[in-house]
Amino acid sequence: MTATCNAALPDTGSSSMSLFERYLTVWVFLCIIAGIALGHWFPSLFQAVGAMEIAQVNLPVGLLIWVMIIPMLIKVDFGALGEVRQHMKGIGITLFVNWLVKPFSMALLGWLFIRQWFAPWLPAEQIDSYIAGLILLAAAPCTAMVFVWSRLTGGDPLFTLSQVALNDAIMIVAFAPLVGLLLGLSAITVPWATLLVSVLLYIVVPVILAQWLRRRWLARGPAAFDRALAMIGPWSMVALLATLVLLFAFQGHAILEQPLVIALLAVPILIQVFFNSALAYWLNRAVGEKHSVACPSALIGASNFFELAVAAAISLFGLQSGAALATVVGVLIEVPVMLLVVRVVNRTRGWYEQQ
Repeated sequence: MTATCNAALPDTGSSSMSLFERYLTVWVFLCIIAGIALGHWFPSLFQAVGAMEIAQVNLPVGLLIWVMIIPMLIKVDFGALGEVRQHMKGIGITLFVNWLVKPFSMALLGWLFIRQWFAPWLPAEQIDSYIAGLILLAAAPCTAMVFVWSRLTGGDPLFTLSQVALNDAIMIVAFAPLVGLLLGLSAITVPWATLLVSVLLYIVVPVILAQWLRRRWLARGPAAFDRALAMIGPWSMVALLATLVLLFAFQGHAILEQPLVIALLAVPILIQVFFNSALAYWLNRAVGEKHSVACPSALIGASNFFELAVAAAISLFGLQSGAALATVVGVLIEVPVMLLVVRVVNRTRGWYEQQ
């Protein structure tokens, strides 16, 4: 377990982030500009890309999403599930916030802000789609980036690994029913066949491939595994940015007509990040968990597996949908907001330990 944990969480004492991770918001802004410009200059090219579909799955986007997701899932050690009993209180809080609070609170915030308060400033035909995108974002707990956030707060590496493994295991079976339930409660038609295909393509198959690769690379030793991760790690971010260029090539016209949409969609996402992180952080303190457990527990509840959310939104509603745009807003604000949460939990350590 020690070797695989160290492979999954290299240099747990380091507070460094990669260049792409630190400036993800900048790259996303550049992708917005590039996508809108390219979509305006080469509309026929992107129409051809959008038409490359089989059974409602866009082939170029599907390939990019696999390249995005698989390197992240390789880091997940499902053997860490055996470690959950060491911090049952922290794990219980993580599961409570991730699966009972977060998705339902986002559905409520979507209804309140998007369908009620912000509706006059949003295109009426996209209201349902925006809410669906927010639900997809909230129903996908963070996988890869939570390792970064945990490292920045000195989080317990075994706890971080075990909660990620458990959340991913639950996501395989719970994502589709949960999304279907919340879409139904929000009076949005549930495309069940497409939803189930999305789960198969973007959760089940990538998990199987990632775990197969993980075992093969670990068989060569921890050093070889770390080298392999370092080699494929940038692929994930490059694929994400390429997907965003495609998205904004299709979304550019709508964004130029209503630039306020992105700011309005960010409001419920921001509220949820701060609410869920504060709730998990406080609950861990209330039950007497260590600060090194409370931090990753709070951070996984605040962040999202946005790659999966983007993939599912494109599959279910299309590249030009409001759902796809809503999930991209989650990508846009992820890094600066999570760095703020990291700073708060680090600065409040003294308060937390005053039991």
